[in-house]
Amino acid sequence: MRLRIAHSTICDYDPPAAGAIQVLRLTPRNHDGQYVVRWRIDVTPDARLAAHEDAFGNITHVFSVNGPVAELRIEVEGQVETHNNDGVLRGTVERFPPPLFLRDTALTQADPAICEFAQQVRGENPLAELHALLDRLHDGMAYYPDPGEPAGGAAQAFARKTASAADLSHIFIGAAHSLGIPARFVSGYFRKEDCVEQSPHAWAEAHVGDLGWVGFDPANGFCPTDAHVRVAVGLDALSAAPMRGARYGVGAETLKVAVEVSQ
Repeated sequence: MRLRIAHSTICDYDPPAAGAIQVLRLTPRNHDGQYVVRWRIDVTPDARLAAHEDAFGNITHVFSVNGPVAELRIEVEGQVETHNNDGVLRGTVERFPPPLFLRDTALTQADPAICEFAQQVRGENPLAELHALLDRLHDGMAYYPDPGEPAGGAAQAFARKTASAADLSHIFIGAAHSLGIPARFVSGYFRKEDCVEQSPHAWAEAHVGDLGWVGFDPANGFCPTDAHVRVAVGLDALSAAPMRGARYGVGAETLKVAVEVSQ
């Protein structure tokens, strides 16, 4: 499937900021099942994008702008050819051994309720455990579209039984960790058949023995398909965030995000 992605982020500053610096993780990489046909990032006001790779192998772009800045606009547009590999990852950049992804963060830390939830799927087959976690999370939690930033840690989201895609991924990661299974956060895009305008998406990946890394999308209740575009990985939503930065000065910041994924 060839997917076209248009992702717009507008930051309004009132009063205008004295300057801003941003780190972007908005560029997907090629791997088995995913080929980037073309990809472009435009920033207004004009700024030089310095390309790097972060510790996890994600493509990053860093830029700064001098003020006064009333509006900062980041526009992403591109096309990606995808194929369904049933969630199994091959050909990805791997900088760390899987055990590193047993490390919890403040957003993925499992509390006793999540640990008890995970123990209910305990079995002899880690892959079956992960699929059971996926099914039970999807069926037992009310999903709402991801607002961009996670509303809280895994424990808070699990307690209120209402979660965004990022929150659900944090719960899945924490539950997998409690079972001794390495798991990590993925940011990217997902094409919904009944909707073009949507938000950035998130899911999780877990490491399963000789099979390697396998994706699990608890917001949708299935493994990633050719409707998913994988962009960045990290320990949680902050380390895989599409955009993180800071502004100089005081005042209010208003963020507007628009995403379109079409075939």
